Amino acid sequence: MPTVITICDTCKRDDWDATSGVTDGERLATLIEAAARDAPDVETRRHSCLMGCSGGCNVTLQAHGKMNYTLGRFEPHAEAAEGIVAYAAKHAAAETGVVPFREWPVAIKGHFVTRHPPLD
Repeated sequence: MPTVITICDTCKRDDWDATSGVTDGERLATLIEAAARDAPDVETRRHSCLMGCSGGCNVTLQAHGKMNYTLGRFEPHAEAAEGIVAYAAKHAAAETGVVPFREWPVAIKGHFVTRHPPLD
């Protein structure tokens, strides 16, 4: 079962440049999609508003039967996207979805918002 990264494509950080016409969430989504292109067992999808506006940019990592996570407060940069995808690949490979802290990419440390147990 793949891990799915859901990216909020409407996120706007406090310093968002409205003149660009592209949200920070759209920028991060594009970067994550590119980073995940060849990642085994990782899929991406966009969703408008994950309701974490005060801590944008936000993503979720979900897989059937595994712990699920919401992460936020990202800047739309390649390093963040690569860290998110690297963590998602580890999540996909972990039987329960729990990845030991020592294996977390530096780019995602400090960005966890919530953890949700799998649905029965």
